[in-house]
Amino acid sequence: MNQIKLEQIKAKIQQVLKPKRYEHTLGVMYMAGALAMRYHEDMYSALFAGLLHDCAKGFPESALQSLAQAFRISISEAERKCPELLHAKVGACLAEKEYGISDSYITDAIVYHTTGRPNMTLLDKIVYVADYMEPNRFEAPNLDEIRRMAFEDIDECLYVILESTLAYLKQKNAVIDPKTEETYLFYKNEMNK
Repeated sequence: MNQIKLEQIKAKIQQVLKPKRYEHTLGVMYMAGALAMRYHEDMYSALFAGLLHDCAKGFPESALQSLAQAFRISISEAERKCPELLHAKVGACLAEKEYGISDSYITDAIVYHTTGRPNMTLLDKIVYVADYMEPNRFEAPNLDEIRRMAFEDIDECLYVILESTLAYLKQKNAVIDPKTEETYLFYKNEMNK
């Protein structure tokens, strides 16, 4: 049943996403599945979350804002400044309403795949890390090291990715969601314990 549903969603999502985004999505899905096997997480939860994590990516900002309003999603100040950030929250709602994923463990992993959150679930971590290092990514710094680390210590890997992401966003003078900074500080504290 899970495999059939996965194939149905895969076919449907391929129609929605641009080819490059679909390729990325498959990379995240397979990497999330591999990490799930490594860390004894439910593989299908990871596959569904990976497949649907960017289901609202590429929507025009006006569509994201309209969908957020329709789904009664609260919009943060960072999301007002950079509506593209809404793709995670809108994507979680679409996962439920359009793709039939009612498990909040999976939809939460979709919500937090861009910002993270303090005290992330294992599935949250898996999708966040898989999104950063999937095989079609080549530009992030230290990818070989991060890919190795992901299979050795997912918490340390998560921390390194958060640190790198914040440094990159600050360098670009980009909007930083406070949730990302909260997450970084939480895991910095965890690493120092």
